[in-house]
Amino acid sequence: ADDLVQETLVKAWDKQHTFQPGTNLKAWLFTILRNEFYTQMRKKGREVQDVDGIHAMQLAGHPEQQGHLDLQDFRKALDQLPDDQREALILIGASGFSYEEAAEICKCAVGTIKSRVSRARTRMADLLGIEGDGEFGPDSISSQIIGIAPAA
Repeated sequence: ADDLVQETLVKAWDKQHTFQPGTNLKAWLFTILRNEFYTQMRKKGREVQDVDGIHAMQLAGHPEQQGHLDLQDFRKALDQLPDDQREALILIGASGFSYEEAAEICKCAVGTIKSRVSRARTRMADLLGIEGDGEFGPDSISSQIIGIAPAA
């Protein structure tokens, strides 16, 4: 990840003359980051890979830790989403971009981003076996650690 960010900043510095003042710098940088990520993934496509990461997770995992299992399940479910839905969900849910910024990054309409996020959330809930809003949020152990009431 650090290499990706560093390469993004180098490319942005080299191409700073192409940035249009008054436009969204964050979205411009994220577009460069996204394109660099895809370039690196294409290059790695020729390498032997642990495609779904199962082997690596088993080596690094501690099955007795419930939070790790939840994260592993989440990653597996996220990997099952179509690329466009996964990207929209990560931009909105994890990266904190607005729908408008995400639409600009993905070069599509705001309504398309909203639709992709909605479909991704629905599919994730199905894959993770979550039936209601009460199942979202930290589990009882995590809630005790961070000092909040667990989800009902």
